Amino acid sequence: MAYAVVLGEALIDLLEAEVAGIPVYRQAIGGAPLNVAVGVARLGGSAEYLGSLGTDVLGERIAAFLAEAGVGCAGVRRVGVPTTLAVTTFEGAEPTFTFYGEPPSYALLEPGDLDPAVLAGAGVLYTGSICLLREPFRSAARAAWATEGPIRVFDPNVRPKLLPDAAAVDALRDLVEEFFATADLVKLSAADAETLYGSPDPAPAAERILALGAGAVVVTLGADGAYVATSSGASSGTATVPAPSVSAVDATGAGDSVMAALVHRLLTEGRPADPATWHRHVAFALSVAALVCEHPGGATAMPTTTELTARWGTLA
Repeated sequence: MAYAVVLGEALIDLLEAEVAGIPVYRQAIGGAPLNVAVGVARLGGSAEYLGSLGTDVLGERIAAFLAEAGVGCAGVRRVGVPTTLAVTTFEGAEPTFTFYGEPPSYALLEPGDLDPAVLAGAGVLYTGSICLLREPFRSAARAAWATEGPIRVFDPNVRPKLLPDAAAVDALRDLVEEFFATADLVKLSAADAETLYGSPDPAPAAERILALGAGAVVVTLGADGAYVATSSGASSGTATVPAPSVSAVDATGAGDSVMAALVHRLLTEGRPADPATWHRHVAFALSVAALVCEHPGGATAMPTTTELTARWGTLA
């Protein structure tokens, strides 16, 4: 069975809420790459998670959650530092994250922790997100990315609060473009595009990323759906795919669920041969994300295929 290898962070989200008029923070397991791995598994795919987890009680909870979700954890490195916390506040359904924990428990995977056979046998290889800002994870991701064979997918998942000045933004742009250049798929949000390229307009960002060498670019636009551009160029290679209309409760993990759904489709159908297939896959992914937005939390909101069918019927 084809499987995805997912490299990146796992942490604890503390989600802002209110009980009896008093602000509280609800604990939830998260991290964009963890969400992707869980999302793939919930959709019936096979995912191997490679990352570092603390040995504290929160790290144990994350490890147990991954195992219960059916995500392979043979490539996890356990580290003796407290699990990173992401305090999450909201403007409407949109989350904003502030991170606590030094060194970050999620960024301690080393190149020597990687199993070359596991990487070479993968159908899809995913990395990206905030773990790339730190060593030794960045070196591990570069080593994994050099593996020949898997379909390579990347999500910068930009967090502006981790970028203190323009120099940090420039450095991040240089870093992620290194991965963009050899990616089969790049997924980013309109907010990511604005941080990296100065405008939330998806078209120029996608054009630049394709010019670097990426095979396809998907820019999520929230309730407006997603902009899709492929290396076939011309008008047939670009389209805005609409999202289903829902009453969003919590958008945490919505973008990650788009990536999880796309990874699942790449595992089951391989590299798309034409723009129309990319558009079909993105429409499926947006249906997954819409369902996620109707439920609180990130990883715990990732749907199964049964839940998708119950909500939307059969999806192409």
